[in-house]
Amino acid sequence: MTTPALPAPALPRRLAAIVYDTLLVLPLIMVCVAIGLGIRHLLGSAADSLLPSTLVQTIAVLSCIGFFGVFWLKSGQTLGMQAWRIKLVAMPGNEMTFGRVVTRCVSALLSAVCLGMGYWWCIFDKRKRCWHDYLSGTELVLLPKKSKKNKTAEE
Repeated sequence: MTTPALPAPALPRRLAAIVYDTLLVLPLIMVCVAIGLGIRHLLGSAADSLLPSTLVQTIAVLSCIGFFGVFWLKSGQTLGMQAWRIKLVAMPGNEMTFGRVVTRCVSALLSAVCLGMGYWWCIFDKRKRCWHDYLSGTELVLLPKKSKKNKTAEE
């Protein structure tokens, strides 16, 4: 007996999870940049209190990869994905690895930079996959709703 495959989430649900996770990852980036500023100050570079823009961008990218990497490797879901019942899984025949997570993060950025075409692709794709799903060998699935507990059984 085979279990039915879980459906892929629609684009609005994906975007809602992205907005939720953005509200979580932005403060993380701010804290990491603040730590970078503190380290720069401790090293005696207080004359110029700004970090080079390339360093700030690197910190932002590494913070995002760290945020998503920890959640995706641990449970396949970020907090935003949990709220919208979305889970990241490896495509059949693949394992979820750190390299796969990094590839997904970088290719998701590529999908966004191309005027969002990588995300819009899921509207036309038969399996509702985005560019970064294909490039990383992963896919998103929509988890079923949790059944409500029968209150009469508890009484």
